[in-house]
Amino acid sequence: MIFVPYHLDERLYGLEADLLAPPGDEVTADLPEGDIWARLAVLYDRVADRVAARVAAGDRPVVVSGDCTVSLGTVAGLQRAGVNPSVVWFDAHGDVQSPETTTSGYIGGMPLRLLVGHRPDLIADRLGLRPVPEERAVLVDARDLDPAEVEYLAGARLMRYDIEALEIPEGPLLVHVDLDVVDPREVPGVLFPVNGGPTGPAVVAAVDRLIATGRVVAMDVACTWRPDGGNAQRRGLITALTKGL
Repeated sequence: MIFVPYHLDERLYGLEADLLAPPGDEVTADLPEGDIWARLAVLYDRVADRVAARVAAGDRPVVVSGDCTVSLGTVAGLQRAGVNPSVVWFDAHGDVQSPETTTSGYIGGMPLRLLVGHRPDLIADRLGLRPVPEERAVLVDARDLDPAEVEYLAGARLMRYDIEALEIPEGPLLVHVDLDVVDPREVPGVLFPVNGGPTGPAVVAAVDRLIATGRVVAMDVACTWRPDGGNAQRRGLITALTKGL
């Protein structure tokens, strides 16, 4: 497992203790002052190098972090290793906002949109990240969408599924799981909880189905969390999600 103990460009202390034990391969960086995209590019370039090295060694890396944008580094790393993945994105949110549509300015609401090619000047070009074709990306659950995200998805080739109806895209697979996809009664303490949603066992079963294809090349696990409880539940869920890799 590769640990990236950040929420965007904020270093998080205690991620390993809160989410996983024992700690694994940790990625940190001295980030430059100024532009957030430049700061993230430095960090994610290191993530990409680490992922590429693990894939070259024959591993299927699991990248654990404090937010979903780290997936940009994961995909860049897979591409550096010669793998062009499709993306299966489990999340309570759409993560398909853009700088032009966001009302909050929160970058953590944009990574899937950036992965499929929006505004490569922001960070993709800095990482050498090529866009994932929309038809090779699927969004699972996403029960909390902003109007701009609904509008985008209505015209996009990126498909959205309920967890029971998931259709698996072609090619090698990056599985991305934001732990807030699970009903917050089962996984307390996430920063952006959304009521409802699938159970933990349902998400694990869906991920197991993907792993059983033999096409999963890497996994992202993201959790924006409050350090005030729920650690055992989060650790248990991560262990269950990754047991097949």
